[in-house]
Amino acid sequence: MALWMKAQQLQGPALHHVQALYGDSFPIEVRHFLASWIEDKMWADIDPDNPQHEQYISQFVESLIRELDEKIQTITAEDLFTTKLKLMEASSMFRQRFSHNPVSLFRILKNCLDNEMNLVKIAESQSTGQGVNANGFLGIMDPPAVEIIQELDKLRSKTTKIGECVRRVEQEQESFAIQYHEFSKVSQAVQEFQSSSENTAIATPDFENELKYQKEALERALHQKINLIGTLHADLSKKLQDTIAPLASLQSRILDEELIKWKRDQQLSGNGRKFTSNLDNIQEWCESLAEIIWFNRQHIKEAERLKSIMVRFFRPDNDELPNLEAQITQLLSSLITSTFIIEKQPPQVMKTNTRFTASVRLLVGGKLNVHMTPPTVRATIISEAQAISLLKNGKVTSGEASGEIINNIGTMEYHQATKQLSVSYRSMSLKKIKRADKKGGTESVMDEKFSLLFSSHFTVGGGKLEFQVWTLSLPVVVIVHGNQEPHAWATVTWDNAFAELGRIPFVVPEKVPWCQIADALNTKFCDATGRSLTEDNLHFLAEKAFRAELKEYNSLLLSWSQFCKEPLPDRSFTFWEWFYAVMKLTREHLKGPWMDGHILGFIRKKRTEEMLAQCEYGTFLLRFSDSELGGITIAAVGENKEVVMLQPFTGKDFAIRSIADRISDLSHRLVYLYPDICKDQAFGKYYTPFSENQATAGNGYVKPFLVTHVPGWGGPSGPSIGTGSYPPTPQNMFHPQSPMDNSSIITESVASYSKGIGADFDYMEFGNLPSIEEDENLEKNLFYDTYDVMNKPPPSS
Repeated sequence: MALWMKAQQLQGPALHHVQALYGDSFPIEVRHFLASWIEDKMWADIDPDNPQHEQYISQFVESLIRELDEKIQTITAEDLFTTKLKLMEASSMFRQRFSHNPVSLFRILKNCLDNEMNLVKIAESQSTGQGVNANGFLGIMDPPAVEIIQELDKLRSKTTKIGECVRRVEQEQESFAIQYHEFSKVSQAVQEFQSSSENTAIATPDFENELKYQKEALERALHQKINLIGTLHADLSKKLQDTIAPLASLQSRILDEELIKWKRDQQLSGNGRKFTSNLDNIQEWCESLAEIIWFNRQHIKEAERLKSIMVRFFRPDNDELPNLEAQITQLLSSLITSTFIIEKQPPQVMKTNTRFTASVRLLVGGKLNVHMTPPTVRATIISEAQAISLLKNGKVTSGEASGEIINNIGTMEYHQATKQLSVSYRSMSLKKIKRADKKGGTESVMDEKFSLLFSSHFTVGGGKLEFQVWTLSLPVVVIVHGNQEPHAWATVTWDNAFAELGRIPFVVPEKVPWCQIADALNTKFCDATGRSLTEDNLHFLAEKAFRAELKEYNSLLLSWSQFCKEPLPDRSFTFWEWFYAVMKLTREHLKGPWMDGHILGFIRKKRTEEMLAQCEYGTFLLRFSDSELGGITIAAVGENKEVVMLQPFTGKDFAIRSIADRISDLSHRLVYLYPDICKDQAFGKYYTPFSENQATAGNGYVKPFLVTHVPGWGGPSGPSIGTGSYPPTPQNMFHPQSPMDNSSIITESVASYSKGIGADFDYMEFGNLPSIEEDENLEKNLFYDTYDVMNKPPPSS
């Protein structure tokens, strides 16, 4: 189906956006009546910025106007009379405005068709259930984007009219020059006539009067022409002022709102916020701004040149052109320096001697042909104090950096397919770092923020304008060891979440309302684990962070110190360290059950006991440990309705045997996941499958299997071999003489005992086990138990 046919079938806001695409520069009536012709002739691979395509574009515009005129002649219906008039106005407007600049019309139409295609794609994706949201496909569904496109279209139209006005001034001044030359000849003839006695003697009064009359007529015509030219110059100056003011306003909107919003969204993505980048859209807008600014700057310079020619004939009372040139040049400078951005940020927690990547992009580089002399970009790392000084002075100095980065120089490249001018650093590495003196006793190296400074230097306009551009990365915390990572991420998370626009680097508030902290924690946890935190989860976290039971907490202020400096009551770790460890454990070992909603996790021990007290035997739930960093415990209802909590498992335990398999091992005592979900239904899909050919390793050795056993809970009887997880180790291996504490867990390895209790044991806590001297048959029993595991009969004694 043709594109325009699909566009007409759009509904609601999408159809309104299509209408908004077409304005005075290209009326929607032309699009409708020439739909088939336009889509047939408008080749996608024609680039208005490619000089080699200019001839085709010129022919296209000529053919478009001819086709439009032919279409107008075919419209005879009375009810289409006003439409016919509209098309006639469009044809006349195309000739006047675009005959000398066909590329502009082609670019306008191409932009309309591209956006039209995006809208159709969005609608098709939504109808097929692919879930493309309104921000997809260049974010064209956003009303602000449509408004910006409309404003750019108006400014292009104004700029085109200014160009026409400049040409009119030039034509009138050329006409004035001809008339002035004629006036000079007549004036000279009159002067010669009056000074020559011979001429005076032979001349008749009529001839003298005719010369004088001709001179006076030419003089009047010259005065009229001068007045006209002066009026045209004043009108030109007024048109320039009327264009530059909204141009500056629109540029401020794009740079100070849209681009700053993009940068803020990029920073929040460092905390896990979903980031739908519309940078390509912003580049299109900025390139349009650059083009409009450049054309207006050329118009101003041409107007100044033309005015300098007439300076001896008239001098305006208030010459605004120098001021307008300064304004337009400042707009161009601001646009170039503001669109030098970091597209891919370096890692915010940076470890020394570890390779990292980053990329930098100049959004208007292609439009201004900066790539004709490709600039180099240098990356250096600077301290917070150096960043403050840089923003204060506004200039990059050759001062000492705060560290040494290798592979830190790259050359910007222009990619024709994407029309992007950028440089990618693929193997930078921070070799060393120079730290500042500590400000106080509580300061640590993980609190210190640095930033990567990317800087470059280039010229545009044939070397007439010179620019030094630079940009700072998001704050970076430098570590030298993995154990510094949690606190470093606390610094980064707080900065990403609560940095304010226009701040002094890298100032953040000392206290923040809990509702904002909760949002940051939820975003981070959801990004890491795949599921958001519930209101109950956040209530639990609030009480843990504030160290108190709370009912109303969203408006309470939590300090940075409470967040990650002060240890929790009766603990050796902080709130953030506890949260970070839980998040890491869930991401690496519990993600599936967590996403399924089978881990309550954030619940207090007392509340756990209250919930399980009314449940039947074998009901259990999973909660994150308060005492063990990155630990999770199983709380279960015992035979006598008592609530038993097992020793917390950690990531090291799950690296050996998963939470699902451990729950499967304890089949007699763990039956229902709270409140009444069969545990196989909840965790069965995560059980490790077993097959007979796994029993013997390829090297001929008998392969051991690990199971979880709780003394006093009876013998394990997990799933049978071949249907469930790995089979359990026999319970009588160590013949315990007295029952152990119910919170103890024994994870046993048959093969490891002959070597002593070593690394093959996940977690072991023994009660009164017999010594070798007390049970001389222990080794024999172990030998038998090994064969029991493999379902083989023991040899005769």
